[in-house]
Amino acid sequence: MPYRKINIWESVDWWIVFIYLILVIAGWFSIYGASYEYDNTSMFDLSGRAGMQMVWIGTSLALAFVILMLDSDIYGILAYLIYALVILLLIATIFLAPEIKGSRSWLVLGPVRLQPAEFAKFAVALAVAKRFSSYNFKLLDLKNFFSVALLIVVPMLLILMQKETGSALVYLAFLIVLYREGMSGSILFCGFCAIIFFIIGLKYSDMLWGQTPVGEFVVLLLVLVVALGMIYSYKRDRKVIRIISAGYLVLTVSTIIVSIFYPFNLVYATYAGIALTVGYLLFLSFKDWSKVYLLTGIFMVASVGFLYSVDYVFDDVLEPHQQVRIKVALGMEDDPSGAGYNVNQSKIAIGSGGFAGKGFLNGTQTKLKYVPEQDTDFIFCTVGEEQGFIGSTLVLLLFTILIARLIILAERQREIFNRVYGYSVASILFFHLMINIGMVLGLTPVIGIPLPFFSYGGSSLWGFTILLFIFLKLDAAKRERL
Repeated sequence: MPYRKINIWESVDWWIVFIYLILVIAGWFSIYGASYEYDNTSMFDLSGRAGMQMVWIGTSLALAFVILMLDSDIYGILAYLIYALVILLLIATIFLAPEIKGSRSWLVLGPVRLQPAEFAKFAVALAVAKRFSSYNFKLLDLKNFFSVALLIVVPMLLILMQKETGSALVYLAFLIVLYREGMSGSILFCGFCAIIFFIIGLKYSDMLWGQTPVGEFVVLLLVLVVALGMIYSYKRDRKVIRIISAGYLVLTVSTIIVSIFYPFNLVYATYAGIALTVGYLLFLSFKDWSKVYLLTGIFMVASVGFLYSVDYVFDDVLEPHQQVRIKVALGMEDDPSGAGYNVNQSKIAIGSGGFAGKGFLNGTQTKLKYVPEQDTDFIFCTVGEEQGFIGSTLVLLLFTILIARLIILAERQREIFNRVYGYSVASILFFHLMINIGMVLGLTPVIGIPLPFFSYGGSSLWGFTILLFIFLKLDAAKRERL
C-alpha cells in the first residue's frame, strides 16, 4: 500500500489535544485554589503545589511532543519489552519503596518521587493490544483468553502487594476492552452480580428475621431469581421455569408455616431449594445436552460459594481502614470524624458552592483546609466549591466529550492494535472518572485514585499524558496510508 508524507501536526486529532489542554490548565488552577495560602499569591512559586504542578505540566507537554515525533511502529515493536520493564519496576517497588501512608508504592529518587503503578497502565494497554494483534488471535480461545487475563492480573497483584488497592482496581477497566473484542457479556453480568451479592450480604449480615440472617437469605433468593432469568433469556423454556418456581414456592411457603410453630433458620430451606434446583438443572443438561442448564447450575453453586467468601475477604483480606471505608459508604457505620470525614467535608464543600460557585480562591472549606487530600484525590470538591454546579458540569462534560471522542477514533482504526489500545485509554479514563467522582460524592468507597489531569502529582499526569498521546500518535499515523 503506498504512503504519502504528511505533517504530524496536520494529522493529529486537535479536538482531543484541545480538551487535554483545557483539563490540564483547569486542573492547575484548581490545585492552586486548593493549596492557596493567604501569604503566598504566586502560582509560579516552585515551593508551592501549583508551582510544582506547572513543572509537571511542562514536562508532560515535552513528553507529548516526543511521543508524537517518534515512529508509531515503535509502540507495537516494544510493547512487550515496555511491559516487562514496568513489571520489574513494580517488583522492585515492593522491596525498595519506603512506607508512605501505609503503602509501598513510591520510589524516591533524590528530590523526585515516582509511582510506577501510574506508568503500568499504558504498559498493560500496549501489551494487551499487542496480544490481540497477534496472528490468528481469537479471544474465545481459552488459551488466548487466559494469556490476556494474565497480562492484566500480574501488575494488578503486584500493585495490591504495594497496598495500593485503588490503583489495582483500575485494571478492572480492561473488562470493557475484552467485552468490546468479543468476551461474553455473561462474564460482565456475573461480575455485576458478585458486586450486588457482596453489598447485600455484607450490609445486612447482622440483621436477623427471627433466626434467619436477612442478608444471606436475600442473596440466596436473588441467586434463584437470576438463575431463572438466565434460563428464560437463553432457552425460553417456560416449562422448566414453572417447575422450578412452583417447587421453590411450595418449599418456601411450607417452611414459613412450619417456622411459625418451630422457629428455625430459613436459610437451610433455601439451601435445600438451591440444591434441588442445581440437581434438576444437571439432570436436564445431560438429558438435553444443553450447556445452558449446566452453566446456570455452576453459576448457582459459585454464587453460594462467593457469598460465604464475603466474610473472609472482608475480615482477613481487606485492611482495617478499607473495612471502615466500605462500612461508611454502605451506611453501616457513621464515622463523621474518622473514615467518613473526608467525604462529609467534600460534600459540604461542593454543596456550599451552590449553582454558580463562590469564585476562584473564595472557597472557605478549601481555604481553611477542611477537606483532606483536597488537591489530589478530592480535587473535584475544589471545583464544586469555587465554580459551583456550572463549573462541575462543564468539567464532567469535557471528560464525557473526551471519552466519547476516543471511542469514535478507536472504532475508526483499521489495525486491531490501534483499536484495542484506543479502547484501553477510554476505559481507563472512564473508570478513573467514575470512581473518583463517586468517591467525592460518597457514592463509592474512598479508595484513593486521582482525577485524570486534575489531581496534583507528576506520576499521575505523566502516566495519563503518555497513555493518551500514544493513541493520538497511532491514530495520526494511520492517515499516512492512502
